[in-house]
Amino acid sequence: MNSSFHLPVVYHPAYVTPLPPGHRFPMPKFQMLRDLLVRDRIITESQLYQPGAPPPEWLELVHETHYVQAYCNGTLDVKAQRRIGLPWSQGLVQRTCTAVGGTILTAKLALQHGVACNTAGGTHHAFPSYGSGFCIFNDLAIALKVLQSQNLIRTALIVDLDVHQGDGTAFIFQNDPSVFTFSMHCGVNFPGRKQQSDLDVPLAENTWDVAYLAELRSHLPVLLHRLRPDLVMYDAGADVHKDDRLGKLALSDTGIFERDRTVLQACKDGGYPVACVIGGGYGENMEALIYRHSYLHRAAKTVFTESNDPVAK
Repeated sequence: MNSSFHLPVVYHPAYVTPLPPGHRFPMPKFQMLRDLLVRDRIITESQLYQPGAPPPEWLELVHETHYVQAYCNGTLDVKAQRRIGLPWSQGLVQRTCTAVGGTILTAKLALQHGVACNTAGGTHHAFPSYGSGFCIFNDLAIALKVLQSQNLIRTALIVDLDVHQGDGTAFIFQNDPSVFTFSMHCGVNFPGRKQQSDLDVPLAENTWDVAYLAELRSHLPVLLHRLRPDLVMYDAGADVHKDDRLGKLALSDTGIFERDRTVLQACKDGGYPVACVIGGGYGENMEALIYRHSYLHRAAKTVFTESNDPVAK
C-alpha cells in the first residue's frame, strides 16, 4: 500500500450561512464534516482546497438567465422561494454559488488526481428555470457543462445514490447523449413527480444493505464498461440511512461505507476519474449524520491509498 496519496477535499467557510432557528436543513453539517475529517486524520489541512464562486455565465450554461438574476438579486417570487424551501439571504446566495464553485473545482481535481471529494454539493433537484427541495442551482450539471465547455471532458456518467431521484439532473440531460444519468433511489419518496433518467432504479421502502448493494453491483460495472466516461460524478447522499428523517430506505453505517467503497473501487479499477459530492442527509443526531457523510471520504482514502498511479484509460 502506498500511503503517499493525498485525497483532495474541497471546502469553503461560506458553505455555512445562518438559517432561521429550527429550520430542518442541517446547515452546520458542512463545517462539522470538514472539522471531523481533520480531527480523525482522514485528511490534513494541507489537503483542503478552497473554491471561488463561478461567474454568472457558468451558471447560465444550465440555468435560464432570468432565474439566475432573480435569485442572485433577491427578486424571486414568494412561490418560487417556497418551492426551494430555504429563505433568501445574501449569505445564502454566496453559499449557493460557492458550493457550485466547489463542485466545479472537485471535478477538475478529480481529473488531475483520479478522485476528489467536496464537503457539500449534490443539488440535483434544481431545474433550468427553478429550484426545488433545498436545491437552487444544479452543481452537478453546471460542473459538467463547464468542463465540457473548456474541453476538459466530452462524456460523463452521473451516479446519483441520494435517496431522492435526481430529477433536475435527469431533466437537464434528457436530450444530451454526452451525459448519462443513473439514479438509484427510493421509489415512493420525494419528488412526487419523477423525471426519466437514462437509468432509474427505484427501490422499495426499507431496502437494506444486502439488497441495495446487490442492485448497485449489478448495474455500475456494466455502465462503466459500456460508457467509458471521461469523468464520473458521484452523488453520495447519506439520506439512504435507516435513521434519516427524509429517507425511507434502511441502510446501516456499514452499508453506506460499502456503497461508497463499491462505487470508488469500480471507478479506480476501470481508470475513471471520480468527483464526489455529499448529497442529502437529514438526522436528529447531528454528530451521527456528520459521521455518515464522512464515510465517503473515508472510503476514498481507503480505496485510493492502494496506489498512487494517475488514472488512465
